[in-house]
Amino acid sequence: MTVVERAPAPDLAAALAPLAVEAAAKEEATLVSATVPVPAVDPVALHGLARPLGAALWMQPQAGISHVGIGEAWAARQSHEARFGVISVAWRMLLESAVVDTGDAPRGTGPLLLGGFGYDDEPAESEVWEGFEAGCLVLPALLLSTTPRGSWLTASMVLDPDGVPPGTMIGSLDQTWAFLSEAPVLPSGPPRQSLVVRRRVPDAKAWQGSVARLAGAVGRGRLDKAVLSRSVTLEAASEIDLTGVMRRLETSAPESTVFAFSRGPRTFVGATPERLVSLQGRELRTVAMAGSAPRSADPTEDEALAEQLLASDKEREEHAVVVDMLRGSLAPVAQELTIGRTPEVARFRHVQHLVTPVSGRLTDDADVLTLVERLHPTPAVGGTPKDLALELISEEEPHERGWYAGPVGWIDRHGDGEFVVALRSGVIHGATATLFAGCGIVADSDPEREWEESSAKLQALGSALGRFEP
Repeated sequence: MTVVERAPAPDLAAALAPLAVEAAAKEEATLVSATVPVPAVDPVALHGLARPLGAALWMQPQAGISHVGIGEAWAARQSHEARFGVISVAWRMLLESAVVDTGDAPRGTGPLLLGGFGYDDEPAESEVWEGFEAGCLVLPALLLSTTPRGSWLTASMVLDPDGVPPGTMIGSLDQTWAFLSEAPVLPSGPPRQSLVVRRRVPDAKAWQGSVARLAGAVGRGRLDKAVLSRSVTLEAASEIDLTGVMRRLETSAPESTVFAFSRGPRTFVGATPERLVSLQGRELRTVAMAGSAPRSADPTEDEALAEQLLASDKEREEHAVVVDMLRGSLAPVAQELTIGRTPEVARFRHVQHLVTPVSGRLTDDADVLTLVERLHPTPAVGGTPKDLALELISEEEPHERGWYAGPVGWIDRHGDGEFVVALRSGVIHGATATLFAGCGIVADSDPEREWEESSAKLQALGSALGRFEP
């Protein structure tokens, strides 16, 4: 048994008490939030400890950035087409009367919302996605944010004149953090299990038929591209060790964004390479990522695969569609926009992709959710023309995507934040895991090759779970 190394718990009561007195003078429900520096904390271990209390994890290992949200002080939930704007407005309204002290903590810390959105604007109905709303961003009661400049703990509560007394709420937050600071961390279970495939939706024959039909639609000029996804449900002999899975993703995919969002006994987890958009001040960043090839353990063969990817008309065509969408969606709100002239190859553990970086400066005071709404779903996960592609996809896919391929991320009190596309992901529930992967379909897509490509993408998360045949 090991213990998470932490200095004595900070005095949250001392930080929150004067803010609560100021808020008590208001006649409305008021957000009170204090941020204090703390020693470095292992985010994966903390998330594992906090899961029974309700926890979320967002982590970019290579950048040294993470957020661990614990509990819920406030949340915005929406399930209709205006979900991004409604949540944005609700967050701004809460902040208008807030009493906040972040000290010298940097941007990207302090009170922020953490969560995500489903691929569609209505919640999925399947059991796999039970509890996952079409849109839900949570203000954690306790938030541990780690940056290259250090770590900060933010305690937040919404005080209502007729609600729980401030002293009681402050005492609860203080006790919770003290408990997490002192709790022992049990070692992870077996590194990996052998998993049995219980269900493939669709099966290989049906998938290849769908690929052929969508490729034919592209070839006839009905659309430029459509992205088809599939799922595989795996079963282990015993409960899957979620903390062990997160640890392996942290190690195997440090260049990706690793995330975990729980709803009751189900946790949506993944390690995605694809940023949807980030915003800091007026500076935005995104990336076009489309066009894929497998990896090889042999360096010479791996380099040859990368060269073939760069030279492939099919893959470059798929990639160009995404670049054009980003340009068209961002140009109206960008004072300036810089797009890479030619795609490059980005290598990940199981797959390599064509990528083109995009950056710019906004012309107005839009927040990150405004940009998320403009960009989701990108052609990298939907298709183009968007409406027709989504219609054809819904006809071909026999499963619900839920949060798969949706935007997950965070927004802070300034409107800054970052959202990624929830790829290389799945839902873990006890001893069962349902994984998702997709492929972009254009006119010359080969059904068997697309099946192989989706299998490689399933391994990005699947290899952290155990051994199976995708």
